Amino acid sequence: MQGFLNLNKPAGFTSHDCVAKVRRLLRLKRVGHGGTLDPLATGVLPIALGRATRLLQYMTSDKAYQATIRLGVKTTTDDLEGDIVATSSASGLTLEIIVPFLHQFQGTIEQVPPMYSAVQVQGKRLYDLARAGKTAEIPTRQVEVYQIEVLEWRPGELAELDVAIACGAGTYIRSIARDLGEALNTGGTLASLIRTQSSGFTLEQSLTLDELAAQVQAETFNPIPPEAALEHLARITLSPDEARRWCQGQRIKVEDRGQKIEGDDNGIYKQNINQDTSTNSVANIRRAYNEDGRFLGITQVIESEGEVWFAPKMVLAN
Repeated sequence: MQGFLNLNKPAGFTSHDCVAKVRRLLRLKRVGHGGTLDPLATGVLPIALGRATRLLQYMTSDKAYQATIRLGVKTTTDDLEGDIVATSSASGLTLEIIVPFLHQFQGTIEQVPPMYSAVQVQGKRLYDLARAGKTAEIPTRQVEVYQIEVLEWRPGELAELDVAIACGAGTYIRSIARDLGEALNTGGTLASLIRTQSSGFTLEQSLTLDELAAQVQAETFNPIPPEAALEHLARITLSPDEARRWCQGQRIKVEDRGQKIEGDDNGIYKQNINQDTSTNSVANIRRAYNEDGRFLGITQVIESEGEVWFAPKMVLAN
């Protein structure tokens, strides 16, 4: 079995718990997830099955969430799982006051991760340091927040703001809740979080663990094809001879097929090939198919000694 499972993670489960549960249900050793969710959070958790675990590194990192931010309270973990450390009335807040502050959390921003997080500082996880009663200077990180949209506002002593957030990898929604509360001088914490989209998978098409168990019992479960999570990558089509040689680990010379590389809107020419072949730059990565439309794996476009090649990066076809 190889492919993906679009899992709707339940509250109270860690991402590792979900992987272990899926491993038992499918009786499959090779299972991995594409993006950690906190135990409090629910929603889309991409799960890779079998050899598709090797594709996790090539999936898009964009995500979307629906979050409830509670204003008037501050916690140790920046969500409701932590202890309350301060409270302040939020009764004076209005949506008109709050919306301008949201703008500072959009775009490319510098963000401080929560103290209770998996970020490593000097070789230690922050949550391990926090649980041991230790403190650490947390380095800021640059993240992308594409959009924050207000969904609902509930005023009160402990006011709540529902928002939809679209963002890139590494963004902590808990940090946005905390920092918004600080900007408003009331304190803020994350009350609930649902991931509605991750790596191209949506909440509407996700399966709960119970639904997965039922499908496994009925022998109707079919994993999502591996290539479905890679549609953000351009594709190439290899001739039968090229496909055979590529699957055997041989490089395919691009000039043999014309200098324009198939699968790109404007074409990529020899002089525009990214010279950095040490990274998995999306600019240099393609999905490889045979002429029958069968997904073969991942190929890299490289330049070597003045010539451009399709080099096998990950061969999944048998």
